Amino acid sequence: MTDLAEQRSAFIIEVLTEEFGTLMALDPAAFRRKFRKMAASPFAFYRGSASLFYADQRGDFADDSFLDARTSRVWIHGDLHAENFGTYMNGSGQLVFNVNDFDEAYVGPFTWDLRRFVASVALIGYTKALSDRIISDLVTCFANAYLIELRAIAAGGDDAIGSITLDNADGVLRRVLQQARLNTRVDLLRGQTTIDNYERRFSVGDGVYEIDGDVRARVCAAFEAYLDTLPPTTAQARPLAAQIKDVVLRKGVGIGSAGLPSYNLLLEGHTQALENDVVIYMKQAQVPAVARYIDDERVRGYFRHQGHRTAESQRALQAHADPWVGFTELDGVGQLVAEVSPYAADLDWSDVNEPEELAGVLVDLGRSVARMRSVADDESSHDLVDYSTEEAIVAAVDADTAGFVGHLVDFAHTYGVRARHDHQLFVDLFRNGRLPGI
Repeated sequence: MTDLAEQRSAFIIEVLTEEFGTLMALDPAAFRRKFRKMAASPFAFYRGSASLFYADQRGDFADDSFLDARTSRVWIHGDLHAENFGTYMNGSGQLVFNVNDFDEAYVGPFTWDLRRFVASVALIGYTKALSDRIISDLVTCFANAYLIELRAIAAGGDDAIGSITLDNADGVLRRVLQQARLNTRVDLLRGQTTIDNYERRFSVGDGVYEIDGDVRARVCAAFEAYLDTLPPTTAQARPLAAQIKDVVLRKGVGIGSAGLPSYNLLLEGHTQALENDVVIYMKQAQVPAVARYIDDERVRGYFRHQGHRTAESQRALQAHADPWVGFTELDGVGQLVAEVSPYAADLDWSDVNEPEELAGVLVDLGRSVARMRSVADDESSHDLVDYSTEEAIVAAVDADTAGFVGHLVDFAHTYGVRARHDHQLFVDLFRNGRLPGI
């Protein structure tokens, strides 16, 4: 290994240990599973190593001429990569395709979201054996669509496309929305529960475990506190939903949740009919990776705990957010609470391969990101970002639009190469036992 490779390997160890060290000590087996998933491909490694990406934004990639006092301080997704998009049922009962998974959301530089996304596009393009020219074209499609939509929103919204729904979607994303529409609550309940003596209960096994009475009592108490964090319309619309029918512990949920406990709660739905039962989850929230690289006490002090941060971020970034999103504390630790939605369907990139089809998808994703960006500003119910983010970004970018698009294209290629090399180094570190604690 060359000196440069050894230095980078040491840096990878340092960053991952700083990010995950405490949790690795608590549950090393969970992190062995997580790291094996990350070892599977450069994209899987990139997904699981957001902390390394942000360490680089404060290091080798710190120079950013499009940031100023305002554009450095907008609500960001925090882990905006190509696989964090999918469908959800919004608070108005409409199926929407948009950004999802707000566990890493925070307030910081708007370019960090865009950089993280375009680097993921370069990684996906590489796995599909697309040329650098085609990858450049795809990133350009995304960036231009993002700017067109953001400018339209900043100008008053008359020319903005708005949320991607069955009313305006076509091609790949329309198929994803149609697939989500076929999903049913009955199918979700059939997959997670059984009916015994005319009552529904969770099934156990495959990462789902029963809990004792003491744990159940604490979870139920945390649930009662969570109800006070819901929008008033949620409680009014579901008067029976406070009745808990069953609680189970889940482990091994997602590549980003290794070592974190999560509980599923089965609730009475809006009627006593069994097909209307609701499944919600209560999971321990964690410090977002990006927060370690942003020194802003006002942002840090705004949140009661990480569960509060995650819930408030989702409400801030998602138009007509899931009405079940809320927060609570369990044993003094912040928790995010939300519905396990039967209407979730993710974009499967293995079904999108040709450049023309990829370009169409990336145009829609650019619009989605612009829409997300515009929600959380002075017109939202949150006062953490109290100015128009779309106007601030448009003003910063319009001085050099071509330079901005070129910046994203160059970053996508440069960081895509770095992520592929980092993946190789990570695999060697892991297989040779050099990652401490696991």
